[in-house]
Amino acid sequence: MPRGPVDMNFLFTLGELQRLVRLYADKQAARYGITRAQWAVLAKLERTEGLKQTELAEQMEMQPITLTRLIDRLCEQGWIERRGDDTDRRVNRLFLRKAARPLLGKLAGLRSELTATALEGINPADAHRLLTQLEAIKENVRHAIQNPVTEPPRKEQQRYG
Repeated sequence: MPRGPVDMNFLFTLGELQRLVRLYADKQAARYGITRAQWAVLAKLERTEGLKQTELAEQMEMQPITLTRLIDRLCEQGWIERRGDDTDRRVNRLFLRKAARPLLGKLAGLRSELTATALEGINPADAHRLLTQLEAIKENVRHAIQNPVTEPPRKEQQRYG
């Protein structure tokens, strides 16, 4: 159990957990010949096919050029395809190809494995409570980003001659 005040351990622990989960997911995704980033793109498109590349880059908080390279690799593998937009020739929309479906099924199983490993020893009721609390924390931070607290005006410093 962590010692010391929550404000001393919370962000560090959360960051360390995120780093370890990313590392573990990278290692496990490699079993299927993909990277965690490629997996994330496939998962986003599974939920919302037809996204513009710019929309996907924004949702994934990724630079467009980085996403373009990922998409290029996924297209080469035959897992996704770019289609032109009916109303704007400059826009590409992204769709899963039929070949991606078996891989996505395997990745769903892998996601379940990763979750089971992470939650080992935690009873289901506590796991649900934890998820609810994490969602609340996420909303608190989202609200803080959207509604920043303004700093009180600074008093002008006096100058001494």
